[in-house]
Amino acid sequence: MDAFANVNGEHHLMNQLDYFTSHFADQAANSIGNSGLATAALEAHLQTLTEQITHLETIGASAEHRADLQLQIARTLVNLERGAEAWPLGRAAFDAFIDGDQFELAADVCDVLFQAEQPQSLAALGQGIWLAVTCPIDPELTIELLSHVIDDTPDDADGAAVAATTALFIADVRAQGRQREDLMFFATQLLGNVARRHSGVDSQAQLDAWMERLELKEPEKFLIRLRNVVDVLVQDDWWFEREALQERLPF
Repeated sequence: MDAFANVNGEHHLMNQLDYFTSHFADQAANSIGNSGLATAALEAHLQTLTEQITHLETIGASAEHRADLQLQIARTLVNLERGAEAWPLGRAAFDAFIDGDQFELAADVCDVLFQAEQPQSLAALGQGIWLAVTCPIDPELTIELLSHVIDDTPDDADGAAVAATTALFIADVRAQGRQREDLMFFATQLLGNVARRHSGVDSQAQLDAWMERLELKEPEKFLIRLRNVVDVLVQDDWWFEREALQERLPF
């Protein structure tokens, strides 16, 4: 059975410390209001993280704890536009998270590695999307990964339509409460924008016809097409065994 057909509605919260780090650059920039000072703040944060990981090496901390810091350092380096330095740290963290069944964190690493803009960044994005759609992780992260496909796909390509439809589907089946309302609204806007740029769609009737034409109304069809998008991104550069990973999932 196709992995993408087993989307689960379970919602896992991200690690609080990692959440803080993921928003550190934006918070610094907004509060300081000066790019030079924001960069200095990021550099100081990077120094603190580096000291922490050095300390972990001396006390023999767990691989998971080390991977958490590697992810935080990699994210900070990407925010500093030092993607080449971020890459090896992110890759090491990815492997540790996969080994520890921390699939949400592994997908988060893929987001960072994509933004690092390195030769394998597209492969990282594809694997992040596979993990995010297949595993029961935070739908907000899943939609974030799918949005990269939308942003980087030509207007007339169907890949953006497939990604936007999947984003709406994930928001519908996986999110709950206020998060569901927010993500449904956001994903609906994404889909509408994609339809407009793809085929000039500007009404609900046209949207329905467009989705029918592109086979975007049945999950068993558009999720298979998403798998094809992922295959194009990753090529043969998979970093884990998909079949073996599926057997470890909690459903």
